[in-house]
Amino acid sequence: MRTFLEFEKPVADLQGKVQELRAMAEKGDAVSVGDEISRLEVKAGQALAEIYAKLTPWQKTQVARHPDRPHFVEYAKRLITDFTPLAGDRKFAEDQAILAGFGRFRGRPVAVMGQEKGHDTESRLRHNFGMARPEGYRKAVRIMELAERFGLPVIALVDTAGAYPGIDAEERGQAEAIARSTEAALGLGTPNVSVIIGEGGSGGAIAIATANRVLMLEHSIYSVISPEGAASILWRDGSRAQDAATNMKITAQDLFRFGVIDEIIPEPMGGAHRDPDAAIDAASNAIEHALASFEGQPEADIKRQRREKFLAIGRSL
Repeated sequence: MRTFLEFEKPVADLQGKVQELRAMAEKGDAVSVGDEISRLEVKAGQALAEIYAKLTPWQKTQVARHPDRPHFVEYAKRLITDFTPLAGDRKFAEDQAILAGFGRFRGRPVAVMGQEKGHDTESRLRHNFGMARPEGYRKAVRIMELAERFGLPVIALVDTAGAYPGIDAEERGQAEAIARSTEAALGLGTPNVSVIIGEGGSGGAIAIATANRVLMLEHSIYSVISPEGAASILWRDGSRAQDAATNMKITAQDLFRFGVIDEIIPEPMGGAHRDPDAAIDAASNAIEHALASFEGQPEADIKRQRREKFLAIGRSL
């Protein structure tokens, strides 16, 4: 069964009627409902297009968090061949909130990493809902150091509400681990490309999203804090998350206009969750184009371009 968001109710009602008519036709209770089904399907498609043409920032936040949206595991399976995962930070433990390893992207050897949220209760608990502890970011640093040693580009797929805020994570140096990961990403001598595939929340996202090219799916979000967290701080009222989302400018369209990201990747009509393969293929094309732009460039130029990119953010607003 497809999961509909609250603002998709008109589409859900129309598709519900289509299912009822199909069930009647299968039972032989209807003479001919083919034309009516076609009419309702067209109407549902038009309603979906109208809704998604004018999504608010809060509605985009809901789409970015949709439970059926493809996550790191689906991207890695479709994009990366010969994928070999690496586990552990060689210091404390393995953190499954961040998955990482090496493989081939369209025949090119690459390092790949990203947050995995999970799709059901068991996998969400195993991956801690995509919220990494210090070990996850130290594993990311390990991957980036290996990538630089072997001259491999790095692909980062970002999808997290933020780093894990628990006491145990703070005790083991959460802030320092995030800073070290960000530093490693900034200092890479090989090109890196990050894609915000769902949520890009706070330092938990920045730690691996700091790249030569930062791409965002059309209905993803990228912010310094979640809308709920911002509402709690600004107004001491988490229920004002919708106001926070609007004022924070967290959508791909806003961030592209501000120069924070480099490209918006179109999603299938109705969001990536309605056609995951098409969404992943669109991301694949964008990643390929980004990596191709660095072909033959020396290490110094790659570092310089990345440095200038981030120094330029905010200067021309």
